Amino acid sequence: MSAQLPGAPHVQYRSEELFVEEVRLADLAREHGTPLFVYSRAAMLSALAAYQRGFAGRKAKICYAMKANSSLAVLQVFARAGCGFDVVSGGELERVLAAGARAGDIIFSGVGKTRREMRWALKAGIHCFNVESEQELEVLSEVATETGIEAPVSLRVNPDVNPLTHPYISTGLKGSKFGIAHKEALRVYRRAASLPGLRVLGIDCHIGSQITQVSPYLDAMDRVLDLVTAIEAAGIPIAHIDFGGGLGIVYHVEQPPPADVLWQRLLARLDARGFGDRQLLIEPGRSLVGNAGVCVTEILYLKPGEGKNFCIVDAAMNDLPRPAMYEAFHQIVPLQPRGGKPASYDVVGPVCESGDWLGRDRKLTAQRGDLLAVLSAGAYCMSMASNYNTRGRPTEVLVDGSTAHVIREREDIADQMRKEKLLP
Repeated sequence: MSAQLPGAPHVQYRSEELFVEEVRLADLAREHGTPLFVYSRAAMLSALAAYQRGFAGRKAKICYAMKANSSLAVLQVFARAGCGFDVVSGGELERVLAAGARAGDIIFSGVGKTRREMRWALKAGIHCFNVESEQELEVLSEVATETGIEAPVSLRVNPDVNPLTHPYISTGLKGSKFGIAHKEALRVYRRAASLPGLRVLGIDCHIGSQITQVSPYLDAMDRVLDLVTAIEAAGIPIAHIDFGGGLGIVYHVEQPPPADVLWQRLLARLDARGFGDRQLLIEPGRSLVGNAGVCVTEILYLKPGEGKNFCIVDAAMNDLPRPAMYEAFHQIVPLQPRGGKPASYDVVGPVCESGDWLGRDRKLTAQRGDLLAVLSAGAYCMSMASNYNTRGRPTEVLVDGSTAHVIREREDIADQMRKEKLLP
């Protein structure tokens, strides 16, 4: 038996056992314990290749939005593949430089950059700041003047386009904290052009995450191109256009367009409007790493109840926060399927919270001690993981063909308490 799972092209059953690339997941669980995150390098590069095909022959830079998964070895994979990076904090900047990125390939986004972070980024020599408010623009001007280093800037414009996704990850609506209002953009561009220490470089737009339809991108593109026309008519040249990221992946039944198909549609619109020769930047995150990862977890107990059955596992909301935060769906499958009649379970973790669940009403044929894989766990899981309930963050393993590299060791209690001090 060899069966590929939906949304997980490099995760498949072979002879009734689950593999990532050429490595049996059960072997990794025995060696490293659970919970355990396992990533496929081939899956990451395959996802990146779809974007590269879409941009073939264009002046384009793919900047990985590293908040999706900021593990050093994952960053290294994309740096070696020629990616730039989108960072949203000084810590992310330092992390991606440590992984081998070129500073000139880094974009700094985020609504709350501090003066210290601005200085770090200026001295490092990043490509551009995506500025999200008029006051941020003024502070960046002051910091650039103080340091004597010109700050290249792009304004993130909020186009008020509905991305048709979860409200917590919709970032382009007028009620969002992100970006500068579309109707204010031209005025703020004039302000940016007048401030000392700044060099206007481009325009940026990012409307949300886990987007599965083309129409929101087309709507946002039209609104941004209208602004570029108006800004350049005011005598302010725009060297690059940054269309953000946000393309969704398959968690359950979603049908997002492949990245190359999406960009064929968008580039056709760009060409039709006379902007096909512009430098383009994009910032994909989830679509590069989401389906590359799985979380392996052990069943601790099966607990029948009056209204529900519970499958209690050793992974929890501190390891996989997306279900608790967004009511997100992840497929949950056995590493070694059993015969027999399945029962319906809520798959829950050991954390002392009612919100600590990984999946509701899942059909499983399971016994205590069995291993399960939570799929599509490469994005916004370990990067958002915590030590809640004094739980150490799991081991991470990167699989490359038949080789498995430990890229993060499991945290122990000493790791968690290292920076704490008892009272005298």
